[in-house]
Amino acid sequence: MPATRHLELWIAALIVIVDQITKVIIRREFALYEGTEVIPGFFDLTRVHNTGAAFGMLNGVEFPYKTLVLSLVAAAALVGLGVFAAGLPAAQWLSRWGIALILGGAAGNLIDRIALGYVTDFVDLYWQGWHFWAFNVADAAITVGVALMLLEMLGIGRQRVSRTV
Repeated sequence: MPATRHLELWIAALIVIVDQITKVIIRREFALYEGTEVIPGFFDLTRVHNTGAAFGMLNGVEFPYKTLVLSLVAAAALVGLGVFAAGLPAAQWLSRWGIALILGGAAGNLIDRIALGYVTDFVDLYWQGWHFWAFNVADAAITVGVALMLLEMLGIGRQRVSRTV
């Protein structure tokens, strides 16, 4: 396995570890919907449970085997993304790092969903009366990973190929 693949696996593993440690701390320190103000008027730590998909989609919707269905979809996406990542050339390093972040984040949230039936979210950002969706380390990693892949698609980070006329 090339050294870059090892780095990517370590990045994904680190995301899972940090994500799970922060979630354990939040579950230990806060009751559901309990929180503490970190930056007044902007940022609180507040424990919430997401039984839905990304950004709370399907959170209020109940259907039979919801946790199982969402877990299977997440697991299938992880496998598909892993297969895609394995085929990326080393030159596409932004995409490869992005996928490592996405894989780590998706795995961290999948662990919660399988073990608890919900994903623990706790970062509560808001401004005046507007609240962003609560999120966690895994969600942040997924978001940064997608941003890195978009930058790669825009050509940022690519080595320029010199052309001779």
